[in-house]
Amino acid sequence: QVRLVESGGGLVQPGGSLRLSCAASGSTLDDYAVGWFRQAPGKEREGVACISSDGVTTYYADSVKGRFTISRDNAKNTVYLQINTLEPEDTAVYYCAAGLYYSGTHTYTPKFAYEFDFWGQGTQVTVSS
Repeated sequence: QVRLVESGGGLVQPGGSLRLSCAASGSTLDDYAVGWFRQAPGKEREGVACISSDGVTTYYADSVKGRFTISRDNAKNTVYLQINTLEPEDTAVYYCAAGLYYSGTHTYTPKFAYEFDFWGQGTQVTVSS
């Protein structure tokens, strides 16, 4: 069982930056691909970024390419999402999720919610002046 806890959200002005963290406990993340999703009020959950279990492959939704960077520090059992040039449209609850992918699938970056096994509770990001 993997427990995920997100942190780093908050209120930020347009153009600002945030770094979200997803800390895992209960198991190491070494064999898990980790993704970040977001859900804005009245909208469906959207996958925005993912990093493979080996850390080599990343995926970004078109809406965030060039502004979001996902990374992982297996020594700290933590995955990060650096968000730059924040826009009001980025306002949402951000969730991290982990899916077990190893031994032949360690380069895979799952993109859909059903491909993940464990979820955090989310952290709110609000972009407003």
